[in-house]
This record gives sequence, C-alpha cells and structure tokens, in this order.
Amino acid sequence: MTVRSGRAGSRAGAGAGGTAPTVLDPARIRNVVLVGPSGAGKTTLVEALLAHTGTIPRAGSVGDGATVCDHDPAAVRQQRSVALAVAPLMQGDTKINLIDTPGYGDFVGELRAGLRAADAALFVVPSSAGREGAIDPATVTQWEECAAVGMPRAVVVSRCDHPRADVEATIAACQDVFGAGVAPLYLPLRDGEAMTGLYGLITQTPAGAAPADADDARATLLEGIIEQSEDETLMERYLEGEEIDTEILIEDLETAVARGSFHPVLPVCATSGVGLEALLDGMVRGFPSPLEHPLPRVSGIDGSARPTLTADPDGPLAAEVVRTSADAYVGRVSLVRVFSGTLRPETSVHVSGHVPRPVPADGDASDDGGHDADERLAHVYVPLGAQLREVDMCVAGDIAALTKLGTAETGDTVSSASDPLLLSCWNLPDPLLPVAVVARSRADEDALGRSLTRLVAADPTLRLERNPETHQTVLWCMGEAHADVVLSRLRASGAEVDTEPVKVPLRATIRNPARVTGRHVKQSGGHGQYAVCHVEFEPLPRGSGFEFVSHVVGGAVPTQFIPSVEKGIRTQLERGLTDEHHPVVDVRATLVDGKAHSVDSSDAAFQTAGALALREAGQTCGTVLLEPLDEVAVTIPDDHLGSVLGDLSGRRGRVLGTDVAGPGRTVVRAEVPCTELVRYAVDLRAMTSGTASFTRRRARYEVAPSG
Repeated sequence: MTVRSGRAGSRAGAGAGGTAPTVLDPARIRNVVLVGPSGAGKTTLVEALLAHTGTIPRAGSVGDGATVCDHDPAAVRQQRSVALAVAPLMQGDTKINLIDTPGYGDFVGELRAGLRAADAALFVVPSSAGREGAIDPATVTQWEECAAVGMPRAVVVSRCDHPRADVEATIAACQDVFGAGVAPLYLPLRDGEAMTGLYGLITQTPAGAAPADADDARATLLEGIIEQSEDETLMERYLEGEEIDTEILIEDLETAVARGSFHPVLPVCATSGVGLEALLDGMVRGFPSPLEHPLPRVSGIDGSARPTLTADPDGPLAAEVVRTSADAYVGRVSLVRVFSGTLRPETSVHVSGHVPRPVPADGDASDDGGHDADERLAHVYVPLGAQLREVDMCVAGDIAALTKLGTAETGDTVSSASDPLLLSCWNLPDPLLPVAVVARSRADEDALGRSLTRLVAADPTLRLERNPETHQTVLWCMGEAHADVVLSRLRASGAEVDTEPVKVPLRATIRNPARVTGRHVKQSGGHGQYAVCHVEFEPLPRGSGFEFVSHVVGGAVPTQFIPSVEKGIRTQLERGLTDEHHPVVDVRATLVDGKAHSVDSSDAAFQTAGALALREAGQTCGTVLLEPLDEVAVTIPDDHLGSVLGDLSGRRGRVLGTDVAGPGRTVVRAEVPCTELVRYAVDLRAMTSGTASFTRRRARYEVAPSG
C-alpha cells in the first residue's frame, strides 16, 4: 500500500493525492458492500463512481496509476479480485464507503467480512444475465443470506453496453429470482442499441421521454413502495386514484429500502456514466446510515454483559478487524469497522481475539485460545484501495486502516485499553478442501512456518493442521481458487513450497483373538534383562479404543511391572504393526501370566516384552485396516438431488436420510469414507453450479475394503 499524508476534510471530490474524506457525523456515512458474481463489473463500477465524484482522476487510477482492486500477485495472475477492498467517496456532504468483494465462491470469507462492515448491499447483476436465462446461483444464495439478517438491498444492472445486454429481461429475471419487493426505479432510454439515459418512474422525467411500458412499470413500482413501507393512509389515497406527491413517494421509498423489504433496480453503464448519479443519489437517500443499522453484540473480555452498542462517536470504543493484509513498506495493515466510539492516533488500544476456528474433520471444536494485548496506535488512515491516507480520527460508523498492530487478526476487537470489549464474531464457513504442503528444502522450512502463521492470522477461512499421524502440514481451503491464492502468497513471501497428495490417516486392528508370549531375555555379562509376559489379545467393537486388564495371580509378574507391560503395549499400538505404521485401535489386552527375575527384571525389560507381545499378536491374529468415515450433511436445491445422491453412492456413501431445508432445498445426510471426500468441495461445486454446501464431522472408523 502507498501511504499518503493528509488532514481531515469533508468536501466532495477529495482527490487521491489530496485530503482524505472524513465525516464526523455517523448520519452522513453510508457503508455499502458490492455483491455479485465474478465478471459482473463490480470493480469497474467502483472505479467509475470514484472518477465521477472526482475522487480519482479517471476510472482505473488512484493518483499514481494504481487501481482500487486488490493488488495481490495471486489476484493479478487469476485476473479476478480475491480480497475485500474499500473505496470512500463524497457525494455532497455524505461519505460513501464502497466495499468491493470478490465474486468467486471460494472467497466467501471476504464477502462475509464485507457484509459485516456494511450497512447495506448493492447486488451487481450483469445485463447479459436476462438473455442467458439465469441469475448466477451463488448470487441468489448471497441474496438469501442478506435477507436472513434483514440487510437493505438494491440491484444494479451493470455492463449495459455489453453486446448481449438485455436490460429488460435481466430486470424481469431479478424480479423472478429475488422475489417480492424487487422493482425497477428507472427504465433505460436508448438511441438505437446504445443506452443514452434513464427515465425516472417516480419523477416521470425527463418529460416526454417515457418508454412504452413506463405506465405499467410505474404502477407496479408505486404499489410496491406503498405496500412495503406499510403506509396504510397512502395506500387508501392511491387506491382512490389520488395523485401522490413525489416527495412523499420518495420518503416512503427510503423507508421501505431501509427496512430491507423493498429493493429498487437501477440500470447503470459504467463506461458511459449513464446512471452513476442516480445510483449515488439512491445510496445517499435510500440506504441507512450506521445509526439505523443493528450493531453486533458486545461483552467484556471476561464474558460479562455490556449495554447494547450504538453508533455514538462519544461512546465506548469498539471496532472490529474485518481484513488483515501485509504491506512491504508498512507491515501488517488492519482494516477495521468502527461500531462505537472514535479511533484517534497516538492512543492506547486493547486487541482481543477469541474467534472460534472452524470445526476440524474429526469433529472436535478448536479455538485459538484467545489473545489479549495492549498496543499503541501511531496513525489512523482512510483506505482507498491500495493507498492509505492519514486522518485525524475515525468516528463510529466509519471504516479505517490501522498499521503495525502486531497481535491483530481478522475478527479481532479493537477497544479502549481502559475498557476492553469483545464483539461477537460473525459466522464463517468451514474450509473443506485439504492441500498438503511441504517445504522444498530444509532452508525453506523456517520461512514456511512464518508465512503460514501470517496467512492464518489474516484469513479466518484458512485452517492449518499439522497431522501427527500422517506427518503432513495440511492447509484446509475453501476451494481450488482459494488454494491457488494461498500457495501464491506463500511463494511470494519467500517460502519455496510444493504440494503432495493428502494422506488420510488410516488405523488398524487385530482380526481374531489369541494368546501370545512376549519374551525379552538378554544376558551378556553383568546386569541382564529378563521379562516374560503372557497376554491374551482380542478385538473390540469399533470406537472402543484400548483396554488393558491384569489377571495375574501369585506375583508371576511383580505388581510394579504390570504398568510397564501396559506402557509397552500402548507404545507399540501407536507405532503400529506394519511398515505403514498405522496406529492400532479397538483392542483389549489381558495380562494373564509371566515370569520375572529378581535381579535382571526391570521396567524397561517389561515394556519391551509388552511391545513384543503385541507384535506377536499381529502375526498370530492377523490385522485389518480401518478407514475413517465422516457424516456429511449436503444442502442442495431439489433440482440437483438426483445427481448428488448418485455421486454419494459412487463414493461408497451410505445415505442416512433427507430433510427439508426450506423451499426447494433438501439436506442429505450420509456417511462417506474420508478418502472419498478429499476433493468433494470442488466436485460438489461443479456438480451444482455452486448452489450446494456441505458440512462434515467424524463419525467412526470402519474396515477398509481390501485391495
């Protein structure tokens, strides 16, 4: 990032090289996240809005030629945005923080961070979607996610100059897919195929330019506004045929949008600038300020209850790190949304992190253990894509960037050092694609360790696992694109890494019961070694673990050496009985007899005898391999139910049942061998066009098929 010096300002058109836009009243702030599929033109739209307001000289530049999109090398190589980026602009006396998010499904963690930082969502749908007959399924899922939390939404039909553009069909598709409350606020005006302007359905301007379908569209719009704003008096007047004043309609529109029940649609052409001013005005007038949006729950760092937060600049400081990145010049950069209070330079803050990590495949919830540290802020910045511009303060409701917070991770709370607080964390998806990484050389091992620590701190959708059974370092990612970005970042940090096939930890057990002898007798002059133990081994039901029983009578094995036999057996269980060293489980060992020597017997001798007894049992009883099974819950649209069930069957899955998960969606519960799930995250996305999701938890081990 480039750091620029600047002082607080509150004027329109604050350029990238000049003062950073700063607003001290939360009522004059709008935080808007852009949501939509990859290729919809979100970043292009952001840059066009910045150029339109004079924030940057032209679309695609931020003063020094840098774009506002992510400059991660992985993003450049993949030709897509892979990280959240914030671009503030001034529209009159209102500051709009545009939050650009990746459109690819693998980066849903960045999307959810954007939703956390925002008070409203702008869904960007390409104008070709109507002609192609479908809204991107992942976009529909994101719409439902916003609806579940009541986030206000509007729709922008983008790329209206595309050769396959069909604005009217795309608006109709949005109404069909997104449901009630979706209606166009403007209709496109054309000169031939080119969109030259917009016709406002509320204001009926420009006069004399109404499209042929304007009357029907206006009637639908007004009825939707009045219904969703729940203005019963206005509904009566409208039904009686009374002409409603434009200002009253606009006020009711603002109410309906802010409540999250009405969703206006605006066609916009970023390249020509048509619709940009209408969009800016709509965000200022129709979207809620931070004062109107519910804030996260807050507690003391000890879990004690605290009053509900409000977006009060004079309230207790409570900010949240929504993204962490590293810059070659300034080090760690923490992007924060200030929910309450005011961030000021040269002050002490408390950084609290108690974010539960995603649940591992073995089903045991993990946690980072929490971390708390007091740190000192040196500077407060306003981010503009890849640039940082210094400001005097950042008030409640605004977004800022902080540098050199050594302990801050994504999801952490930044609060006053004298009054530490903890914000409730947002929901994070589980990473379900494992990638095993290995340092290319011994010299790269230290660099790999440092890089992995930084990556996990920055990306809460990335889980690091060092598997003690397979001795692999495994990165659990959201999908192939996410894995590609993670590997690119690792290599860019100086760690030369390779990938290798992911090993699924198998286990073993004995096939039949048997009585064996472990004999360890050595005499080579001086103090010898003597231990003999007779042990009965038998297999136990799956999941029983290991049981040790002693039935020794008459002191055949002295009491002090009985635990030694058990310890030797346990050690050998962990080492395994084959060259692959699979741990042995579900075995009962009963010590029934043995022999000892008054001088040569010892703890070490009986440990060795116990281990030898188990190895003898492996040869006598025979062994079988056990593979882990996971219980998976796959949530899918009903249209894909047949293909998913067939695929699970092909993976040796056992379907346990199905449940209704809502209109048109089903949850399939099944048990599937883990070896068949290594790439299931990728295959399921391809099979269902990104509309399905699944969770997994360890069920048990079962006998693996031979051969």
